[in-house]
Amino acid sequence: MELRHLRYFVTVAEEQHFTRAAARLNMQQPPLSQQIRALEDELGFALFLRHPKGVALTAGGAAFLLEARDILARIGQGAHRAARVARGIDGTLALGFTSSAAAHALIPRIIRAYRERYPDVEIAIAEDNAQGLTQRVAQGRLDIGILRAPVSAPEGVTYHRLLNEAMLLALPSNHPLIAGIDEAALASLAQRGLPLAALADEGFILVRKPGAPGMYANLLDACRHAGFEPRIAFEVDRMLTNLSLVAAGAGISAVPASMTELHRASICYCPIQDARPRLAAPITLACRVFNPSPALQNFIALARQLAGRPQRRARS
Repeated sequence: MELRHLRYFVTVAEEQHFTRAAARLNMQQPPLSQQIRALEDELGFALFLRHPKGVALTAGGAAFLLEARDILARIGQGAHRAARVARGIDGTLALGFTSSAAAHALIPRIIRAYRERYPDVEIAIAEDNAQGLTQRVAQGRLDIGILRAPVSAPEGVTYHRLLNEAMLLALPSNHPLIAGIDEAALASLAQRGLPLAALADEGFILVRKPGAPGMYANLLDACRHAGFEPRIAFEVDRMLTNLSLVAAGAGISAVPASMTELHRASICYCPIQDARPRLAAPITLACRVFNPSPALQNFIALARQLAGRPQRRARS
């Protein structure tokens, strides 16, 4: 049984006449009659009673008409939805992000714009650190991960850098380097920054996978370039935890400039004067390479557009 047989049958049932049905189907009447006969033989019962003025449905034919219409309708609906999925305007998108990446204003702007442009795409949200997101993308459990700097380069994952922003030092507000200075001096410090060498005796709080590249690996390299081996006070999984520990006076750190609204009463943020290499906090998309879905391709294109980076791809 083929779909055309169902369409032939439904048309004859609606017209109640083979000749009229054949004209509607743009075919000859004898082949149509043969196809209906073949369908009846396959089903094992008559679909129509033939009479001089046309045909009438049998009881079995009337029951089969309901099923045939339902099948054709569902196939039509399925084809319509499949076409929408193929264009990326329907379907699903599994999206993950790190807390520090989500803190940048660009990320909620991208997600909001995507939801407005593609309201029928269902978005599943997850949060993890950069390594966890990258592994999920590589395993096919996520379509896209939004993170800061890549920490690994697994097969099947490509990176799209959307932007770079400055890294700022985060010091407890009662830190000896800033305690007791007046507002003018504090404002000046926020402009000129501190040299890394002034932090040689500090305990650093880092968000990183030991031995992995990334923002905090660059910070350690910059400290060594400034002449000292940094002392690691804590290593944590989330940058929000990092800042909470800084606010509690447990150490100092460096964070992306977009996070400076957090713990403003307890943390002083200031630039780093002389970091080599230059410390930057990127926003990066980690995406599946093999068979990316149209929904994913639309997300990448929109993200690059809103970030002002319309070029095809930037691989880290």
